[in-house]
This record gives sequence, C-alpha cells and structure tokens, in this order.
Amino acid sequence: MTTRRPAPSPPLLAVGVLSAAALALEVLLLRLFAIVQWYHFAYLAISAALLGIGAAGTAVTLARRRLVAWFPYSFAAAAAAFAVTAVLCFAVAQRVPFNALEIAWNATQFLGLGAIYLLLFVPFFFAATALCVAYSAFAEHPARAGLVARLYGADILGAGLGSLGLLALLFVLHPADALCVIPVLGFAAATLAAWPASRRAAASLVVGAFALLALLPAPRIELVPSEYKDLRQALRVKGARIVAERSSPLGVVTAVESPLAPVRYAPGLSLNAVNGPPEQMGLFIDGQTAGAVSRFDGDLGPFAHLKEMTSALPYRLLVRPRVLVLGASAGGDVLQARVLGAGEVDAVELDAQLVALVQEDLAAFSGRPFSAPGVRLHVAEARGFVAASETRYDLIQVALLDAFGSGAAGLGSLAESHLYTVEAIDAYLGRLAPGGLLAVTRWVSLPPRDALRLFSSAVATLERRGISAPGESLAMIRGWSTATVLVKNGAFAAREIAAIRAFADEHSFDVAYVAGIAAAEANRHNVLERDDFFLAAQALLGADRAAFIDDYKFDLSPTTDDRPYFFHFFKWSSFREFWRMRTQGVLPPLDWGYPVLVLAFAQATLASAFLILLPLTLAGTRRAFAAAPALRCRVPVYFFALGLGFMTVEIPFLQRFTFFLGHPATAAAVVLAAFLVFAGFGARFSARLASGTRWPFVAICAFALASAALLPPLLAALMSLAQAWKILLTVLLIAPLAFCLGMPFPLGLAAVAARAAPLVPWAWGINGFASVVAVLLATLLAIHIGQSAVICLAVGLYALAASVLPSMDAHAASVEGGRRRD
Repeated sequence: MTTRRPAPSPPLLAVGVLSAAALALEVLLLRLFAIVQWYHFAYLAISAALLGIGAAGTAVTLARRRLVAWFPYSFAAAAAAFAVTAVLCFAVAQRVPFNALEIAWNATQFLGLGAIYLLLFVPFFFAATALCVAYSAFAEHPARAGLVARLYGADILGAGLGSLGLLALLFVLHPADALCVIPVLGFAAATLAAWPASRRAAASLVVGAFALLALLPAPRIELVPSEYKDLRQALRVKGARIVAERSSPLGVVTAVESPLAPVRYAPGLSLNAVNGPPEQMGLFIDGQTAGAVSRFDGDLGPFAHLKEMTSALPYRLLVRPRVLVLGASAGGDVLQARVLGAGEVDAVELDAQLVALVQEDLAAFSGRPFSAPGVRLHVAEARGFVAASETRYDLIQVALLDAFGSGAAGLGSLAESHLYTVEAIDAYLGRLAPGGLLAVTRWVSLPPRDALRLFSSAVATLERRGISAPGESLAMIRGWSTATVLVKNGAFAAREIAAIRAFADEHSFDVAYVAGIAAAEANRHNVLERDDFFLAAQALLGADRAAFIDDYKFDLSPTTDDRPYFFHFFKWSSFREFWRMRTQGVLPPLDWGYPVLVLAFAQATLASAFLILLPLTLAGTRRAFAAAPALRCRVPVYFFALGLGFMTVEIPFLQRFTFFLGHPATAAAVVLAAFLVFAGFGARFSARLASGTRWPFVAICAFALASAALLPPLLAALMSLAQAWKILLTVLLIAPLAFCLGMPFPLGLAAVAARAAPLVPWAWGINGFASVVAVLLATLLAIHIGQSAVICLAVGLYALAASVLPSMDAHAASVEGGRRRD
C-alpha cells in the first residue's frame, strides 16, 4: 500500500509575482510596439498574450502527469523560461521586417506579421504554463475548491498590481529600461516557487538571473524603430541628431535638429506665401511627426507665415478674440493666436513631458511660448477641461495633432478619439460666447475623408441642438494640404461670408462650403478633377444625406462617444475596388490599421485552433469525457462563454473610462487594476459559495446592463470633477461588477475538478482560446455596433454560462454521491 505524498502549500506569492510580471509585459509591449511600429500592434500584443494562456492549457493537458509530478520545479523552470524569452523574443521581433502599407502587394508581409505574432506569444506561453501547472497540482487536493480559489485570487490580484506598477515605472523609466525589470520578476517568481523544495535550485535561479542581467546592454535595450517611421527617416539625414527626449506612459517625445536639411513645418501654408517658418526642430512622439518647435526670441515678426494658413481663417472674422487652443503641442497654435491679435489664450495640452521638453529642455530655442503675456497653460485632457471650464470663448481651436503620413495611410484608424465626436462638438459649442467660432483643421486626403466626416459630425451636432438650418452655421475652406471647418454659435452674417471668400481668394484657398455657395465658386485654385469637398458638403446638408453616406467610398457617418473611431473610414463595399488598384502600381487609399486588425483576428483564430483546439482534440481527453458524458458540451460552452464574456465587458469599459479619465495611460492602469484586483477578491470569495450558485451571474448581468445604460450620461455629467475624485469614482463604479466577474471561473474549475480533474487544463485552454478571439472581436464589434451593444452581448454570454454551470455541478454532485454509496 502506497501513501500519497501530501500536496505542498500553494505558492501564492510566486503566482502573484509571475502574474504581475506577465501583465506588466503585456502592457509594456503596447508601449514598445507603439515606438518601433504603430498603434494597431497593441491589439496584436494582447491577442498574443492570451494565445499563450490558451496554448499553455493545451500543453499542460498533454504533459499533465509529468509536470504535476515535478511540481514546483516545473513551475520554476517555466517561470525562468518566461524571464529569458521576455527580453529575447522582443529583441528578435522588433527586427522582423514588416510594413503594414506593403500588405496590399507584398505577400511576405503576412509572414512578417505571423512571425512577430508567434514571437510575442512565446513568453506568455511559459508564464501561463507555470500558472496552469500550479492550478493542476492542487486540483486534486481534498480542499481543492478553496485552494483553486486562492491560487486564482493570487493570480488575478498580481496581474492587477502588475498593470498599476508598470504605469508607475513608466513615469521614471524609459520603456526600454522598464523591459529589463520583467526578467527580474520572472526569476523572482521561479526562486520563490523552488525555495521550499530545494534551496540549491533556488540559488541556481538567482545566479541565472544575475547572468541574464549582465548580458543585457546598458543602460537600456536598443529599440529599433521601423524604417518606415518618421523619426527613423529624419535621422538618416546627414548631421541630424536628437537634441532632447522625454518619456512618460503617454509616449516618448523626441526633438531632432537637422542643420543640413532644415525642418519646415507649416501645415496648410498657402502656395502664395512669401515667407516660410523660422528655424525649427522636428518634434516626434513615438517616432511619428508631431509638429515642430520654432526658434522664438520674443519677436513675432518671423512668424508672419502663420497668417497664411487655412487655420488662420477664424481670426479674419474676429477682433482680439479670447481663444482656447485644444492640443497645444509645441505651441504653434499659441504663436498663431498671438500673431493674429488674440486678446487672451488658454492652451490645453495633455502630455506634461512634451510641455517640459518645450518649456525647459529647449527653453533657449523655443523662448518658452507658454510663458508669454496673455497665455495660460493647462496640462489637462481637452474634453475634461471644457467640461470643467466656466469661461466663454470667442474661438475654440482644435489643433492638427497627427502626422500627415500616418493619417493618410489610416494607421490611426483603430484609435479612439473623443475630440471629434458629436458630443465633443456639442460641448465645444456650449463653451462659445454668442457669435463665437469653433475651428478644426484636418489634413486633406484624396479621396477626402477627415474633413467630410468632421463636417458630417458638425451637421449632426447642430441638428441635435435644434438648429433647423445647420448650413447657415457652417463654413469649410481647403488648401493643398489642409482643410479648416468652422462652426459658429449662430448663423454666419453676409459680411462674414464675404470675408471668408476674400480670405480664400487672397491665399489661393478654395471655399468648399458657405451658405449660398454656387458650384462655380468652388474648386478654383487647388483644382480637383472632381470636387468631392463641395459635392459632399451639399449632400450632407441635403435630404439624401443617408443615401450619400451609404454610397460614398469611405465611412462618413458622424462619430459618437459610443463609437469614437473618427479615423476609421474603411468600408467593405469599397474593398474590392481598392484592392484591384494594387495591380496598377497604385497604393490603395485604404485605412490600413483596420485590415491589419482583421488579419490579426483571422491569424489569431487559426493559431488558436492549431495550438489549442487541435491538440486538445487529439490529447486523449475522450476518456475523461467518457466518464462524464454530460460535460462533453457543457465544459466547452461554459468556459468559452466566460472567455468571450469577460473581454467583451472589459474592453468597452477601458474605452469609456479612457474618455472619462482623460489620460489613456491612467485609464489603462486604473481600469485594469480595478477589474483584476476586485475580480481577485471575487475569486477568493467564491470558495465560500455552494455548488451551483447562480446569483453571481444574475449580478453580472444586472450591473453590466445598468452600466451600458447609465454610464455614458453619468460620466458626461461628472467630467468636471477633479482627477483624484474621477479615479476614486472609476474604482467604485467598476468594483461591484469586477467582484462578481471573478467568481464564475473558479466556480467552474471547482465543478470540473470534482468530476474530471484532468480536464482542468482543458477548461483553461478553452477559456484562453475564447479570450484570444474576444479581444480582437470585441474591438471590431465596438467599431461597428458601439460599446453599449458589445456590453449587451457580454450579458447574453454570461446568461448562457449560468444556464450551464448548475447542470455541471448537479452532475458532479450526483457522481460524488454515487461514489459514497459504493
């Protein structure tokens, strides 16, 4: 007779540290790939992380007995592998040749994208393998329900703290330096797990950690930006060099001087302009152009060119206006306001590091533009500042914030922007004095997109405000590179319309729309074969607006806070026509961020099926199911629904609270931490619940539906709160829902373990597969149907899971009862 060895104490601290390291790496990859590639790689990193979780479940299913027998050494080995590959795989991935713009004609780019995806997957696979081995090792313990709940609680609590800790770290470290912290945490988790069983093994892991750190370059791992990024191109010029750089969770801000090929940044400058800008330094955020810092010594004379840009139009209609600049950046719009006679200027800029670079690091060059008389600087988010302000402005200027190259290529099409939604325009108009103007400048892209969607959103806003003739309050002009849309708090007078026409003629700009414009007055200077600006403006103000939007090659529907994807213009109905253009040697005018997301979704689905579902099908789980045939359908449905449901709740919440908190990095840290920490508390609490408990599912559905209906108006009404109160309110609003979301997964694992313990990793894998699909699917759905609809979809998924769990528990209980009778 053999005596079964008692299970060791669960390594809660090791699990928490490893989970924190894994989530910190996931969040950090979003920043790193924003620097070396583009924003849409954020979704790729998240999907790869979740694929690692699912594939780990499959791997542990196949090698469960051996891995559990070697626990905790198997945990320590996997954690150490995570530590090594976290740095190694990123170093290789950033050197894989990939350019999203070449997907249209270069099939090798698909291979590059796949290679990056698989490299990102590797460290998360090892981290999840360690965690899954821990779950399996304690699944058969007599106190399995309590132990599984404690492990899950440590896992999800560590993940929440990891996201918050990474945010704090990015305020003091460059992202490349922060990457060096990840292997330290990985080796720490491995050491903590191995220490109780073998101090010699633990000591070996410590030595390995020091050896790895010694091999890492100092002071940081070299980042290799894509050769297609603006900063990389700028630094290829002989003599160009970086003169200042600052980093924060919002991005890496870089200033570059180029003596031999001087920077000339003056978006929308008239072709008639005699004078150009003074000496400038290029300004880049995460490697993409973000404007320029101009040399300023207090004399406004060298800035006469600012009078000859499309963005100067509103100053022709106003006398010494009180101006609000939203998105002040390096101060170009502030200087324009001063040159054109503004009385007072309030400048709002979100990124404190950008302000510090301009005002402090480059003070001798920039002349401190935000310290000029009559200028007040506010480091704040634009919508939050507008909501909190009680000042009435004569002019609100929304600055041109993005680079022309990335904007024209649609590389920001996945980014949410709450600056241009119907609700945003309504808020701006609410802060205007009677007769005041809202001015928004966008790049000209052909066929036109940005300016027309902005015009469409402005029309919808004015109609929402009860304006029966919105065309009387709108004007639009265009130059060769930019278009400026004006929205007036009132109707434009005849003298103002005449002034707009005169300004356009004087600077060879084209009037795309003013009230009463005739076709002969448009398209006179920057001549287009077909003037879609004029034609679209007429259609968007006409009775056939809906039909025009449906038929247009790009999506021009007004954006809202529920669907804030202003830069998403992609329409499947135009895809075939644009795809054919590649055979003519022409770059199709597609928004490439969206196709990359769709491609990543298809790629993730196939990879998940190959790495998770196929091995599970062949892994000999039939015997486990044969012993419990009732679980054959219920286990996959339950854990698949949970994986989809959790992510389709979390992603819309991230988007909504990004708007509320104003600071994307703060929102990510606070929302993720709140979800994961309170879900961890819920997981711990679930150990006290009786088998088949259904009230957590009812609570999830109730809280989610209430959030979908009540959060938008509630958050809009509370935008003026101080940031500290916003953060506290965010946590309080998320906490009840997150607490309940933490219960279904451990409840399901305990139910499966009670009947067929070998299926615990299998359930983990199915949940991971669903999560991989859900991240990308929820993002795609939010773009098309809105955040509220995605949350409602999550409610249906949790209702489905609730209908399955009681049956699983009832079947498990009946089997246990039969065993006792035997």
